Amino acid sequence: MKIEKSRNQNINNLRWKNFKQNKRAFWSLILFSFFFILSLFAELIANDKPLLVKYQGAFYIPIFSFYSEETFGGDLKTEAIYSDKEIECLIVTGGLRECWDTPETLITDAKDGMIKNRKIEKGFVIWPLIPYHYTTVDTLDVPAPSPPDNKHLLGTDDTARDVLTRVIYGFRLSVLFAVIVSVLSSVIGILMGAVQGYFGGRIDLFTQRLIEIWGATPSLYVIIIVAAIFRMDFWLLVFLMTLFSWTALVGVVRAEFLRARNFEYVQAAKALGVSPMKIMFRHVLPNAMVATLTMLPFIVTGAIGSLAALDFLGFGLPSSAPSLGELTLQAKQNLQAPWLGITAFAVFALMLMMLVFIFEGIRDAFDPRKTFS
Repeated sequence: MKIEKSRNQNINNLRWKNFKQNKRAFWSLILFSFFFILSLFAELIANDKPLLVKYQGAFYIPIFSFYSEETFGGDLKTEAIYSDKEIECLIVTGGLRECWDTPETLITDAKDGMIKNRKIEKGFVIWPLIPYHYTTVDTLDVPAPSPPDNKHLLGTDDTARDVLTRVIYGFRLSVLFAVIVSVLSSVIGILMGAVQGYFGGRIDLFTQRLIEIWGATPSLYVIIIVAAIFRMDFWLLVFLMTLFSWTALVGVVRAEFLRARNFEYVQAAKALGVSPMKIMFRHVLPNAMVATLTMLPFIVTGAIGSLAALDFLGFGLPSSAPSLGELTLQAKQNLQAPWLGITAFAVFALMLMMLVFIFEGIRDAFDPRKTFS
């Protein structure tokens, strides 16, 4: 057992060494991981709620909890709008009622902890790096979409929402969608292809006919019909995309198992009484990984492209969702705002290019001819 574990560890070390030798794939992995990890903390980077508030000596974390306006000396029971000058003044001055009249003046006077020679219990507000959520509609001095400026580094869209914020959230949404769809599709596709290729016969014949019928089903029409009946959301779209994506891997895996099932090591394992499942997934599948990983980039990039295309056509996620496809649609509708189209193209190009480079390196790393050469 220890010898086998040590051998697997050595093989994995060789694969990692082989992957690092592909500089293009290695640096793409580092950059993509950096951007993705950064996007996982999007709520801490881009949000219209403060990270931390100090009011009358107590600390509050609005990004995680609900606080009404009354909490900070206001009159309403609804959630405090922290971007309002009146609310900011109440927090900074410790709840002075004069904040409803001259908030800007009091905020300036409160910097030294004194207002009209009277000591106050000074508070503070710590904002995220980008003080906008992807749903935040900003008040602009120019018509939307507005060009890039100091407040909005990539400008705003046609509803005055910050483009950079929507790109950060949209990148996370696209990657998570692609990963979930790819994992589910790969599990189903590899399982079906392995069963077909290993057992063959009537099982293979029946499953092939089933896949041919299912593959001929127009997926776009099905999604349009479902979108007309149900309100489309993230998980429903994942389910629909998985239904039509799993067939991509079946043919490749089936061909590899048909080729490998007559090899000597498979026949020897059968003679020793090894179970079919163990032969399939312990011995045959690792040798079929190169062909499988060759198809995986197409599934991942296809999932990202399909999500963007559906959002562009209006059959995907709601328009309020931070979708890159919706950003592309806005670029088409607002040709006078070139920053929308340039941003959408740059994000798609970089994201898909890095993914292709990464999977190219993974494919080479799992290739036995390169790993053991």
